[in-house]
Amino acid sequence: MQFKHPELLYALFLLLIPIIVHLFQLRKFQKEAFTNVAFLKEATLQTRKSSQIKKWLILCTRLLLLAAIVFAFAQPFTSKSDTFKTKKETVIYLDNSFSLQAKGSQGALLKRAVQDIISNVPESENISLITNDDTYKNTSIKTIKNDLLQLGYSSNKLTAEAALLKSITMFSKQKSTLKNVVFISDFQQDASPFNPRIDSLTNLHLVKLQPINTNNMTIDSVYIAKRTASAIELKVLIKNSGNPIENLPVSLFSNDNLIAKTSVAIENNAETTFYLPVNEVINGKISINDVNLQFDNSLFFNIDNRSKVNVLAINATNDAFLKRIYTDLEFNYTATLENQLDYNMLDQQHLIILNELDVIPNALTAALKQFTKQGGTLIIIPSKKINKQSYNQLLANYGSNFNHLLSVEKRITTINYAHPLYSNGVFEKQVSNFQYPKVKSFYSVSSNSATALQFEDSKAFLYQKNNAYIFTAALNSGNSNFVNSPLIVPTLYNIGKQSLKTPKLYYIIGQENTFDVDTQLQQDDILSLVNDDINMIPRQQYFNNKVVINTTKTPSIANIYTIKNKNESIKNISYNYNRNESNLTYRNLSPSKNITVSDSITEIFNTLKSDTKVNALWKWFVIFALALLIIEMGILKYFK
Repeated sequence: MQFKHPELLYALFLLLIPIIVHLFQLRKFQKEAFTNVAFLKEATLQTRKSSQIKKWLILCTRLLLLAAIVFAFAQPFTSKSDTFKTKKETVIYLDNSFSLQAKGSQGALLKRAVQDIISNVPESENISLITNDDTYKNTSIKTIKNDLLQLGYSSNKLTAEAALLKSITMFSKQKSTLKNVVFISDFQQDASPFNPRIDSLTNLHLVKLQPINTNNMTIDSVYIAKRTASAIELKVLIKNSGNPIENLPVSLFSNDNLIAKTSVAIENNAETTFYLPVNEVINGKISINDVNLQFDNSLFFNIDNRSKVNVLAINATNDAFLKRIYTDLEFNYTATLENQLDYNMLDQQHLIILNELDVIPNALTAALKQFTKQGGTLIIIPSKKINKQSYNQLLANYGSNFNHLLSVEKRITTINYAHPLYSNGVFEKQVSNFQYPKVKSFYSVSSNSATALQFEDSKAFLYQKNNAYIFTAALNSGNSNFVNSPLIVPTLYNIGKQSLKTPKLYYIIGQENTFDVDTQLQQDDILSLVNDDINMIPRQQYFNNKVVINTTKTPSIANIYTIKNKNESIKNISYNYNRNESNLTYRNLSPSKNITVSDSITEIFNTLKSDTKVNALWKWFVIFALALLIIEMGILKYFK
């Protein structure tokens, strides 16, 4: 038994007072027996003995009464452990990712978890609570109750390790406190590890929410398989992680209008095709019906009037190979001679090609430096008779320079498959034996830039520095057969396409997304993404003839957004949720030291309460005091 106010026990010394008083009352007197009362001697002895017993009983009851009152004010209690003596902190992590849309035995997992937290955590208890998006530090359930009831699903899913680390950082720096982490999630399996490591003063309580079934269908992806003069062939990939379905309706909408519908039979994967008209803006949505997870039942996409890349070739030799690559379908190709160049055209271009100029004028060098600084892309193809000083004056802006012309035949044998020019589906596999293009002469270079193509002796044939792509050899047929090699098409085509990164069919929320908007802004103008009442300003960088937009976690809601400059609509862009949570497979959790595992939030909080619960005994001492008071009154009244 322990006491909340042990200092009040000093009041027990007051018990000496009735003892002292009682001792004074028991002092002895000398007695004289008179002859006329001698016959009463025996009765007097009996009365005195009864009186002494009565006084002793009254003394005992009063001592016990006072002692019971003192003990009651000292507030004694008992506990099954000593944890109540330690200051406690509680942090709750509540996973509100999309996989918590799955149905449990009492409804959606997230909604049930919110109700259990509100029901089991005392309203006045100080806690910290975090979700995938929000943090509530040193608060109470009463304060955040409305926020919890309105809690929505988040596309910003934290890994289990990241969520645990974030939870631990919510604790104070005091080492003497007992820390409890209540980790509430479905613990969906992903590529990240989860090996919780905690200190001896931290208890980790894992609550694994379990759905009643793991069936789910999802629209995995959409892509354009083929473009013809009359139609666009759109492929839709659907995945199923449950029982096979013989007839699954798939609907295609544009601007909320149903324009096509089909059905598929699906066991694990299925693919269906829609044919769309060319030269028509499609603000599309593919939709299926699935009663399990809802977030992956729709996928938004855009087929817009694509912006063409402006390409300017400054030629001193034949440019037929450039015309074959930069066609009118996707590029605005312009060719000019150096002595006929209109410098006012440079700011309107996305890609400029120096095609085997012998000399680069100083004015052109200065203009190209400013052009690449403003986001433009430059391709440099040297001639065999360059003025090295003029070339190196330009190359110095890109940390490079040409050294000597080496008149020796070399084969181009090495492709850097990790380079952005070749890393995105250009090759199905790495090629180790093909018909190598070759050159008869090339320039040795001094540069530490990223190399895209190399000769057999590992010297650079094509390398990149910032926005400049530099060849080290002339490409004319007298010096090289590279223009007849299959490599030239993906190389120059991808350089052109990456000069203006037109928006893709759709983007995934949470990934690093970068695209260019072909527009010219006035000073202080800014682009925004708009959808109904959602209006946000993404991170953006303005150049002469384009704006580079970068998004990651915003927007956070999947939909089609309009890119606007004030009230002017420029084009539409689509964002979708990541499909990683569509596969309902889960981790196996094992309890260990300081780690408990349960499937019940109520059970975990009952355990936390019982660990700190005390049994207050002061009420029993008050009852005991009242009983003693009644006994004393009875002794005084009825004991003769």
